[in-house]
Amino acid sequence: MRRALPSLAALPASVLLLTSCAQPADQAVEEQTPIGEGAVREQLSIVTGGTTGVYFQIGGVLSTIIGDDLEGQSASAETTGASVENLRLLGNGEADIAIVQGDAAGQAFEGVAEFENSGVESYALGVLYPNVFHTVTLAGTAEEEGLECFRDVLGTRYSVGAPGSGNAATTSAVFEALEMSMGDIEIEQLGYAETDTALRNDQLDAGSWVVGEGHAGLAELATTEDVALVGMCDDERSAITAGSSSYTEHTIPGGTYEGVDEDVETIAVWNSLVVSGDFNEDQAYDITAALFANVDAVLDAYAPAEEYLVPEAILNSPVPVHPGAARFYEEQGVELPDELVADTGADTQG
Repeated sequence: MRRALPSLAALPASVLLLTSCAQPADQAVEEQTPIGEGAVREQLSIVTGGTTGVYFQIGGVLSTIIGDDLEGQSASAETTGASVENLRLLGNGEADIAIVQGDAAGQAFEGVAEFENSGVESYALGVLYPNVFHTVTLAGTAEEEGLECFRDVLGTRYSVGAPGSGNAATTSAVFEALEMSMGDIEIEQLGYAETDTALRNDQLDAGSWVVGEGHAGLAELATTEDVALVGMCDDERSAITAGSSSYTEHTIPGGTYEGVDEDVETIAVWNSLVVSGDFNEDQAYDITAALFANVDAVLDAYAPAEEYLVPEAILNSPVPVHPGAARFYEEQGVELPDELVADTGADTQG
């Protein structure tokens, strides 16, 4: 195994990101139904991301698993703007299950950053795999601009990600942690497909892709263009991971993308599968159990998840674990720390 699962550390507060699993902010939606006591939902909407992304692929697999394994239930994977939009859809009752970045889930639970005055409580069914921060450019541009560390993107034409996306939120957090000013770059707010096109047409110098390792869109770009990835230097990674427990250091192995032969040092953030608090407890248990009973199907869609998609990964959850899922993990011998135990108002969790 190339990278060991990091343990859940004490959850610090920062101005931009709060990933503590303490009491949610006052702005969070007030509880209407006790946690886990909602009705079983027969038709489930799974909100994911763009059609070329890993979220959409995994959402499609999960919808098949639910339809095949759970009697009387069906699900569909919906394409969206990803994490931030997914959490808002979940909070508005327009989605049942969401795949999200952990930093965005933590922000929503606390009602900060993108979710200030509009917090969203969500509860984890599972932690899937890490999204990896890729700083993407072309080899010629990297040489011309001297792009060796992340701070070198200052002064360039740089895409931070689509407005309201988890990609943009994570990029903002990186800038904040490194005390970099967005005013010192020519900001573009482009999705992955638009970033691809802008790089090809010399309309952009670099951009952030906070995606699963081996992302299909990025892999395709690397087959037709001489792509380079700008790594984060040691002090940059240390500053980012020290500022928030949402982030861990990560190595993109050389050869992951065509033409990128050397390892690239960067950071990553865990992806989570979350539901609202009133999601039925037994249904949450059944879906979590079905997911782990069909891990091979998930790996067919995204093989790099193999070393991460294990029950113990739930210890990296940015939000409390749904009581139904908690029951499954307890059966697997995973002991949840107090900060990951959902407050149901009853002394039923240990």
